[in-house]
Amino acid sequence: MARADGDRRGRAAERLAAWSLRLRGYRILARRFACPAGEIDLVVRRGDLLAFVEVKRRPSLDAGAEALRPAQRRRIARAAEAFLGQRPALAGLRLRFDLVLIAPWRLPRHLSDAWRP
Repeated sequence: MARADGDRRGRAAERLAAWSLRLRGYRILARRFACPAGEIDLVVRRGDLLAFVEVKRRPSLDAGAEALRPAQRRRIARAAEAFLGQRPALAGLRLRFDLVLIAPWRLPRHLSDAWRP
């Protein structure tokens, strides 16, 4: 039961993050892109920029920022390679890895270029 509740909250956080990014002019290309290498919560595009976005929902924004571990960053980077392999037309775009933090009673915080693989 706790896992299902966590999954429901995670999906709600991803919807909120997607809404926030759309308001900033991003177009959502994929949600929950999954492959054997890993999963990407959101893939978004604005102009010549393609961003792979991890969404973290935690009790505080600081806790969310600390929740992204190096192993998860590596999995996201491998999943991004797989995504680009399936969509070669996007390979010429500028690439970035972003983080969107979600906390109760706070607006989503978008950290552009949060890390580099």
